[in-house]
Amino acid sequence: MVDYIQQEPISVTIVTNKVASSSDLQVIENFVKNVENVNSENIKSPRLPQSKSYLKIIDILYFIENSNISISLEFVELVIKSNYVFNNLSLVLKPQVIKVLPKSDIAIV
Repeated sequence: MVDYIQQEPISVTIVTNKVASSSDLQVIENFVKNVENVNSENIKSPRLPQSKSYLKIIDILYFIENSNISISLEFVELVIKSNYVFNNLSLVLKPQVIKVLPKSDIAIV
């Protein structure tokens, strides 16, 4: 399933919100090579981006509302999993929660 496709004169960019596997890349390569009017000898193998992405969430209250208890990693993970904005998001590492400033009540995840 693809979210976005952009065709350029010499390339095609395909974007999904799921991590692609090598079999997914093979399906794409086979499809493109079987398109009419395409010289399959000029087709390079598809590849995944080599850069890393990260998600930075700011302006979250550091303390749970009406308490003196700071938010925990478990709380952050629960919110991420229950919010539709983060559907199909895979966390590679544990989130980090830090205060913006020592006297601030805002956190960055």
